[in-house]
Amino acid sequence: MHLHRWAGHSMPYLEANKNREMFMKIRSLFLGAATALGFATTSIAADVKVGFVYVGPVGDGGWTYEHDQGRLAVEEAFGDRVETIYQEMVPEGADSERVMTQMALQGADLIFTTSFGYMDPTINVAQKFPNVKFEHATGYKRADNVSTYSARFYEGRAIQGHIAGKMTKSNIIGYIGSFPIPEVIRGINSAYIHAKRVNPDVEFKIIWVYTWFDPAKEADAATALIEQGADVVLQHTDSTAPQAAAEKAGNVITFGQASDMGEYAPMPRVSSIIDNWAPYYIARTQAVLDGTWESVDTWDGIGPGMVGIGEISDAVPADVKAEALAMRDAIANGSYHPFTGPLNKQDGSVWLAEGETADDGTLLGMNFYVDGITGDIPQ
Repeated sequence: MHLHRWAGHSMPYLEANKNREMFMKIRSLFLGAATALGFATTSIAADVKVGFVYVGPVGDGGWTYEHDQGRLAVEEAFGDRVETIYQEMVPEGADSERVMTQMALQGADLIFTTSFGYMDPTINVAQKFPNVKFEHATGYKRADNVSTYSARFYEGRAIQGHIAGKMTKSNIIGYIGSFPIPEVIRGINSAYIHAKRVNPDVEFKIIWVYTWFDPAKEADAATALIEQGADVVLQHTDSTAPQAAAEKAGNVITFGQASDMGEYAPMPRVSSIIDNWAPYYIARTQAVLDGTWESVDTWDGIGPGMVGIGEISDAVPADVKAEALAMRDAIANGSYHPFTGPLNKQDGSVWLAEGETADDGTLLGMNFYVDGITGDIPQ
């Protein structure tokens, strides 16, 4: 009787037990598949994560836009092997240090910090993350895990100065400076030297805006220079606002800065300096993938292709265009250096003798104007 009762009740019990065993098998298979899927995901995950810290928006049409084009080139070159992350509109100073730290904590293996004012924050964060590689643009402080890189923008400024000196009718050339640092001062001097050589009557008017990217301030500076008689405006700032201001004023020529700014061609934009970061970013990412990355300093120009000269528009007379292109080629092949003597400093002292060229150390630390530029460098 009892056996019968237990036997009767054992059927649902045994059935339940079978169901439980089947459930456990299915669960085991499911977990195994999930684990396998997890390994598969891991196996195709990026080998290297690369971070980019930007001072302006990626849509600035200038400096940051070109750095982001370099980032996109990295993605295209490496596909799934590399993941990129970026943060735009990061102020120089403490904010940038926080962003770099966050990127390192998120697993970035390589971080490009793309503005001069990121120099000390880059060094500080690099000390805390010795296994992360850092690359700082336009700076001069390095460490075992910090490289520096920049482009010889002054080579492009020489060509712009030549065109500006030939084309100005008022003999007043306006220059919008961001910050009074060697990179910007080099550009002013280079442009002035080459404008003056073809037009002894030329005069430079310089306005400092103390920002890399502020369209309103840049536009105001361009307008002020135009009101002071400038019919050529050069800029060492990142937005297209000066181009728009010149277009509105009419009969003013400009040059694209950092990016082609070709939407303003053929006038006011008659040529440009184009920063081509993509080959460098690809090479440095490859070095991390290969385990061959080392701390280096890179300063390339027109020859290696880091500085490009945008198409010279038909607004430039044919003979001037030919001269500008000849200068570009001479700089590229090393037969001409934009800082070739005789050149004096603003105070009249001799800087470079006849045929002498400037050394990189002096250029990297340039803190003086050349003879003929009026006004003082802000301290």
